[in-house]
Amino acid sequence: MNRRRFFQAAALGLSLLLSIPLWAKDWPQWRGPNRDGVWNESGLLKSFPAEGLKVRWRVPVGPGWSSPVVVRGRVYLTDMRLEKPKAWERIKCFKESTGKLLWSYASELVYPEWAFIPEHGGGPAATPIVEDGKIYSLGRSGQVDCLDARNGKVIWEILLGRKYEIGELICRGSPLIEGNFLILFTGAKPGACVIALDKQTGKEVWKTLDDSMSNSSPLIIVAGGKRQLIVWTGNAVNSLNPATGETYWREPMVTSSNDSIPTPVVQDNRLLISGLMLELDARMPTAKVLWPETMAASKRILSNTSTPLLRGDYVYSAKSNGELVCLEAGTGKQVWETTNVTELKFGASIHLTPNGDVVFLFTDEGNLILARLAPDGYHEISRVHLLEPTSFLGTRRFAWIPPVYANLHVFARNDEELVCASLAAKPRK
Repeated sequence: MNRRRFFQAAALGLSLLLSIPLWAKDWPQWRGPNRDGVWNESGLLKSFPAEGLKVRWRVPVGPGWSSPVVVRGRVYLTDMRLEKPKAWERIKCFKESTGKLLWSYASELVYPEWAFIPEHGGGPAATPIVEDGKIYSLGRSGQVDCLDARNGKVIWEILLGRKYEIGELICRGSPLIEGNFLILFTGAKPGACVIALDKQTGKEVWKTLDDSMSNSSPLIIVAGGKRQLIVWTGNAVNSLNPATGETYWREPMVTSSNDSIPTPVVQDNRLLISGLMLELDARMPTAKVLWPETMAASKRILSNTSTPLLRGDYVYSAKSNGELVCLEAGTGKQVWETTNVTELKFGASIHLTPNGDVVFLFTDEGNLILARLAPDGYHEISRVHLLEPTSFLGTRRFAWIPPVYANLHVFARNDEELVCASLAAKPRK
């Protein structure tokens, strides 16, 4: 190719690129674009206004445990509608700029009697994932839907309970996409705790494990020269070959499903599963425990509601009673603790979302906090109240669902409403 044609081709390619809307700041799945809980957008408030955040819109929704996702000017959310004895799980699509409902897809389910009691928390728990104009969703009882993200029309739909034994409302881990596979953590039996489907057709590709279910969501990492699928079940932390389901390594970690909510996090050769730190081998797909030395489940749990933040040589995490702590990543030794983030109580949660040199913290009280977390301590900048806690635990109410961040806004939900509020430093024109 001569120089003239080269520059013509380059100019054409640039013009085509510029003519296509860029949506790099969307939040298309559980824990964001890279599934790591990091928000990389700039142009944000340095502190919150004294009068609170500017609410762009708020819309009514039903109960559910899933976070919203934001893709190409639309916000998707799963919830449920209850009219005892009937129940419907729904996938809803809203216009990002106004909150207008664009479409809704409902599936009628048989809910057990206990699921109609608000304290027991029915409703879909897995956050859907959007890719290439399709939205994929996993219902609490194993219904898998692939819909056209534009209009909600069914592309394919599978009821896993027709083929496998699936416990009542046990599917809670958020699905992920790996190449052409939709990977689901379902707890199905026999031997189908984790299932990979062809994302184009819904056809089963592989299944593996007979483990019990947990609330954790799977994660893909690269270590030891291999892509590894990390799944924390009720029995163990498992590393699987995402192409085949073959087990690379397995670390026993027996917990109740109420303890196994955090998502695995990775940084370089360290893999953190709540309060269990593993060192990943650089040459082969294996791992060893760094800390703690004990096998006791209680010592391997930092928080039963919140995913920790692994940053440099330090871990920042909520504790199950509401403390925020900083630990040495290499040893697990505590560096500091603060009780100033949320009220101390069992069931407290603090969701951590780093953005540059600051961190957004969302608490079980429905508060959004902007702070700096460093080895020398917790430095709060400002806080606002974002939405009301509606989930029951005993006589208290909690806001447990992690918010998401996209396009200079925060999107948060409870069992009654979905709220969109601006975090932009300057108003949009």
